[in-house]
Amino acid sequence: MKATVLYAPTLRQSPAEAEILSHKLMLRAGLIRKAAGGVYTYLPLAVRTLRKIETIIREEMDAAGGQEIAMPIIQPAELWKESGRWDVYGAEMMKVTDRHDREFCLGPTHEEMVTSLVRDEVRSYKELPLMLYQIQNKYRDEIRPRFGLMRSREFIMKDLYSFDRDEEGMNISYKKMYDAYSNVFTRCGLDFRPVEADNGAIGGGHSHEFTVLAPAGESNIACCTKCGYAASDEKAEIKLPAADTEEMLPMEKIPTPGTHTINLLAEFLHIPAAKTIKAVAFADENDRVILAFVRGDHEANETKIKNAVGALQLIMAEDTAICAVGGEPGFMSPIGINEEATVVVDSAVMNMKNAVTGANERDYHYKNVNPTRDFTNKNMIVTDIRMVQDGDPCPRCGEKMFMTRGIEAGQVFSLGTKYSEALGAKFLDEDGKEKPFQMGCYGIGVGRTMQAAIEQMNDEHGIIWPRAIAPFEVVVVPVNAKDEKQFAIAEKIYEELKAENIDVLFDDRPERAGVKFKDCDLIGYPLRVTVGNKAAETGEIEIKIRKSGEMKNLPADNYLTELKEILKGL
Repeated sequence: MKATVLYAPTLRQSPAEAEILSHKLMLRAGLIRKAAGGVYTYLPLAVRTLRKIETIIREEMDAAGGQEIAMPIIQPAELWKESGRWDVYGAEMMKVTDRHDREFCLGPTHEEMVTSLVRDEVRSYKELPLMLYQIQNKYRDEIRPRFGLMRSREFIMKDLYSFDRDEEGMNISYKKMYDAYSNVFTRCGLDFRPVEADNGAIGGGHSHEFTVLAPAGESNIACCTKCGYAASDEKAEIKLPAADTEEMLPMEKIPTPGTHTINLLAEFLHIPAAKTIKAVAFADENDRVILAFVRGDHEANETKIKNAVGALQLIMAEDTAICAVGGEPGFMSPIGINEEATVVVDSAVMNMKNAVTGANERDYHYKNVNPTRDFTNKNMIVTDIRMVQDGDPCPRCGEKMFMTRGIEAGQVFSLGTKYSEALGAKFLDEDGKEKPFQMGCYGIGVGRTMQAAIEQMNDEHGIIWPRAIAPFEVVVVPVNAKDEKQFAIAEKIYEELKAENIDVLFDDRPERAGVKFKDCDLIGYPLRVTVGNKAAETGEIEIKIRKSGEMKNLPADNYLTELKEILKGL
C-alpha cells in the first residue's frame, strides 16, 4: 500500500482523555478514535493488526480441533433465565426490549447460547469431543470505561467452548486450549505468563489467565523465581506459616482507648502488627453479615472470602448491622459474635499465640488470645482468605515470590456441568444413559491483545510492534519524494518486497523526511528502508531496525537476502 492513500491520521499531542501510555499511542498513531465512552472506531492500521491477531488465533484454534461458528450478538432473556444468570449477572449486562416487549441482551459472553445450540443438536457420545468458537463483538456496560480498549463497552473477543463426555475428556480439551493459547501469545511476540486465576462470574472449576506483563496492567500477579508458579493476587495460594511456639497465656480484657485501627493499636501496646488480628465486615447480596479476620499485617482478599461463604458480591457492612450481630466497629473479634453472622478466619490466624483482638466493646481489646482455644463460634469457617504479598513463600516450592503487574489478554476456564445441567444439555452414553456435557470455555480479547502489545513494547518515540502483528512489516521511505531517482529506486524496492509477500508500505507522501521518520517511529513499523542521496550516488540504502535503533547500509541491488534475515529476528 502507498501512504498517500492510507488513512492514518497521526497526532503530535496526546488527547486529554488518555490515561495510560498505550491508549495515548493508539490515538496518536491513528489506530483508534473515540465514538463514545468505552466505544471506539478502529482505523485501518488497527484493523490490519487485529486481522493478523485473528489469523494467528484461527490457525491455533483450528489446529487444536476447534470449529468456527457465528452466533447472534442479541440473545433472548429466556436462555439466561434458564441458567439463573439473568438477574445475577449485574448491571454490566446491556438489556434491550423489542417491539413485542420480549427481553434480550447484547451478549457479554455466550455460554448460554452455545449450550442451547449443542443441547438441541448433539445427542450421542460418538459426536464428542466438540469444540466450537467464534470471533465476535461483545458488550458489557462497564461502570467506568477507561484505558482505551482495556476496559471498554464494546470489544472483540474470541470465545471457544468445549463439550466432552467426562471430566477426563474436559481436562484434555483444557490442556489443548492452554497449549494453543501459549502458542497464540508466543506467535504474537509477547512476554506473557499463564497464571492461576479465579473463575469469577463464569463459575466452574480451575482457570488460568494469560497475562501480558506490563507496568500499567490492572492484574497483580504473584510469581515464583524458582519453580515458575504464577497466580493472580485474587487466586494465589498462601503457604501457611509455622504455628507460634509460645506457651498459651490466660486471655485478658484491657482498655485501649481510641485504637480503632491496627496501626493505632500496635503503637498503643508497643507490639508488631503481626501480633494483632484484623477484622473486616461485609454484607452480601442477601444482607448476610460476614465478618472476616486476618492477621494484622495482612490484607483480606474479597474474592477468597466470596468463594468461602458462597456470596456473589460483597459490600462493606453498615455499623448498625455489625452491632446487631454482637460486634463493635473498630473493636471486633469472633469472641461473642452471635450465630446470625458468618465468621471467616484466615488459616494463619489460627496459628497465632497470645495475640490481640477486639473485645466487641468500644475502647477495649483482648490480649493473650489463642484462636484455637478462644474462637468457639459454632459455624466458623477457617480457610485461606488473605491477599498475597511481595516476599511470601511460594506454595509449591517455598521460594520467595515477587509481585508484578500485567494485562489479562486471555483466560481459560473449566466449567464442569454448571451450564449443561442448568440448561438440560445432555447426551446418551454407551449404555444409553443421559449425562450432562462436561464443558470448558476459553476467551481471548483481540483488541486487548493489540493494546497489551503496545503497552509492553514502546519507547519515547512511539510503538515498537513485533513483526507478526505489525500493521506493516516494512516501510520504504524516499527522503525526497520530488527526487525522481530516489523515488524510482524506492518504488522498485517496494515492488520487490511485495513480490516476496512482505507486508510493505511505501511512504510516497510529499512530506519532509523528518515528518515521515517521526511517523514511522510513532506507528512502530519493525523495519524502515530509507532511500536517500546515497542510493542515487553510491547505490546504498539504509535499513533501520525499530526495536534496537540499529542502522545498516546495504546495496540497493543486493539487499533482499539480508533484509529477510533481519525480519526473521523481529
